[in-house]
Amino acid sequence: MTARPSRRRRRPGLAPALLLALLAAAPARAQQTHLLVVSGLSGEPRFAADFESWTRQLTTTAVQAGVPAANIGTLSEQAPGARQSTRANVLGAVQALAARAGGADEVLIVLFGHGSESGGEARLNLTGPDLTARDLAAALAAVRARRITIVNTASASGAFLKPLAGPNRIVITATKSGAEQNETMFPRFFVAGLTGAAADTDKDGRVSFLEAFDYARQETERAYTSTRRLQTEHPLLEADGDGVGVPAPSAREGDGAVAALAVLGAPALPAGAPAAAGEELRALQAEKQRIEAALADLRGQQARLPAAEYQQRLEQLLLDLSRNGQAIRRLTGGGS
Repeated sequence: MTARPSRRRRRPGLAPALLLALLAAAPARAQQTHLLVVSGLSGEPRFAADFESWTRQLTTTAVQAGVPAANIGTLSEQAPGARQSTRANVLGAVQALAARAGGADEVLIVLFGHGSESGGEARLNLTGPDLTARDLAAALAAVRARRITIVNTASASGAFLKPLAGPNRIVITATKSGAEQNETMFPRFFVAGLTGAAADTDKDGRVSFLEAFDYARQETERAYTSTRRLQTEHPLLEADGDGVGVPAPSAREGDGAVAALAVLGAPALPAGAPAAAGEELRALQAEKQRIEAALADLRGQQARLPAAEYQQRLEQLLLDLSRNGQAIRRLTGGGS
C-alpha cells in the first residue's frame, strides 16, 4: 500500500509526489457481483409465466454483464428441492451469499410475487410459511458486501423498505406501503428497463438502478393513465440509509446520487477498448465506481465534518480518481 507523506500544514494544491506514487499503484481487484432472484407464489398461470420470463431476462443480462454463472441463484415456486422458493430456502440462499460475498462485492436480490401486510408484519407469499421483512433483514445482516441492492416488486412491498434500509444498501419497492396490495405493473417495466437500452438516459452503455427505477416508475404511471385507472402502486427508492423512500429521486443528490452509480454486473467497457485489456479495464472501471460512490457519500457528509477533515478526505479521493483516470486512458489509447 502506498504511504501518504506526512504534512504539518495544509497545502493549497495536490502534492506532486503523492500523485506520482498513486499513479504507480496497481489497480484494484474487480469486485464480484452476486444475483439472487426469488419468485414467490404465483396464484395464476399468467403470473407464473411472467415470473419465469422476468427471471430469465435478468439472469441472461447478468451473464452478459460479466456476472459469473456460479454467482447467480434462482428460487421459484415450481422448482424442485433446494431451488423451490420456500422461506427456509430463501434464508439459506442469503446465508450462502454471506459466505461467498467479499467486502468489495456487490449483491443484488430481486423478489417477484405477491405480498401482504397483516398486524404490522410485511410478507412475501411463499410455499409454506411466508417470508417476512424481519426475516430478510436478519439474514442480510450477515452479508458483508460493499453494497446490497434489494428490489421487491411485489404488492405491499413498501412495508419492506424501512426494515431493509441501512448503510451501503439500495432498497427499491413497487409500492409506497403495505396497504397497496393490488397486482403490480412495476416489475414488468423494471426488468425491461434494467435489461434493455430504453432506460439508458445518459447513453453511457449501462443502465444504473436509478435509471431502471425511473423508467419503471414513469412507465407504470403511463400505463395507469392510458387505461384511465386509479393508480394503486407508487414505487419508492431508498439509498442513503435513512429508511425514507423517495418517489422521484434526483441523480445529483441523496438517494438518487447513490443509485445512479450502481449497475448490474461489471461496468461497460469504453468504445474502442482493446479486447486484451478487458479484465484490467473492468477492474479499473469498478474502482472508478467505488471512488465516485465514496465522493458522493463524502459530499453528503460535508455539513457534519470538520472542514480540515473534509478537505483532506476530498483531496485523497480526487487523487485516487485522477490516478484511476490516467490508468484507464493508458489502456484505451487516450494517453498518459
